[in-house]
Amino acid sequence: MAKVARRDESTNSDWAELTHECLMNILSRLSLEERWKGAMFVCKSWFHACKDPPLFSVFDLETVFESGTESSLWWSPDFERKIDSMLQSVVNWSGGVIIKEIRIRHCSDQSLSFVAERCPNLQVLAIKSCPNVTNTSIAKIASGCPMLMELDISYCYKISHESLKLIGSHCPNLKILKRNLMNSLDPSQHLGIVPKEYLKASPRCGNKEAAAIGKFMPNLEHLELRFSKLSPYGFTSSRQGCCELKYLDLFGCPNLSSQLIEEAEKLMINRREVKKAEKELKTAKEELKKAKEELKRVEEELKKAKEEHKRLQRAVENLGGGGPKRDQSRRLE
Repeated sequence: MAKVARRDESTNSDWAELTHECLMNILSRLSLEERWKGAMFVCKSWFHACKDPPLFSVFDLETVFESGTESSLWWSPDFERKIDSMLQSVVNWSGGVIIKEIRIRHCSDQSLSFVAERCPNLQVLAIKSCPNVTNTSIAKIASGCPMLMELDISYCYKISHESLKLIGSHCPNLKILKRNLMNSLDPSQHLGIVPKEYLKASPRCGNKEAAAIGKFMPNLEHLELRFSKLSPYGFTSSRQGCCELKYLDLFGCPNLSSQLIEEAEKLMINRREVKKAEKELKTAKEELKKAKEELKRVEEELKKAKEEHKRLQRAVENLGGGGPKRDQSRRLE
């Protein structure tokens, strides 16, 4: 047994003696879950290496949540504290500046405010199912993360249209917004998991949110509003303001008819075709302009060539006229 123990110690020692470059190469090939549940506990050097900043440009727990079965424990204060602690640890280890993407669930204002302070280069933020994220932390995200390009605030019921205004005003590069609500038509799939009080708190200000999206997010290309309570009027306001839309998901919106949604899809297709035609026309105009400039250049060169030809022709004529006179003067001599 003693020999086995010594062999294990030797094995651990060999792993610990890997160069930092080699170790980082190994760790970078592992998922976040694999690093945190396995690699971190190999030895001290691996534990410290797992906290190396370059490993945290992306912090994605969404794959972990999707691979598991949703539990009522996820909605408990204790679970929220654990998620907050994880997020804050990652921001601390990375320094915050290199983080470009965060995908988590069940965090709170506390950790999200910390992200806003430390992650100015954040481009993707997905915080689905966060019952205690409010306008307070989203306002900080809006001012602290101006490079945001994708935002998913689905099932976050304490976030209002005021936050959408701020995000749209401070994050001009925003292309993707996901603001889905839980299935209000058949809430049975959430019963026993999501607290009943939270299910009843589903936002009903769909028109205000749609108006904020249409007014402050003109560059959106992807918009999801599943099970939103917006009316045809609210839908029209968002559609008219978001002229760049390429994808629109309005599944389960009880106040919108299928005909209206189909018309919106056709309008998006028509807009894309018009934009494509406008782009082709612009390209054609630019090519025509270049062709005209090239023609002008050729004409100028041709003009210069003609002038040079005339000059040479005169020179030849002058040489031809002077030749006989010189011969005649020689004969007289």
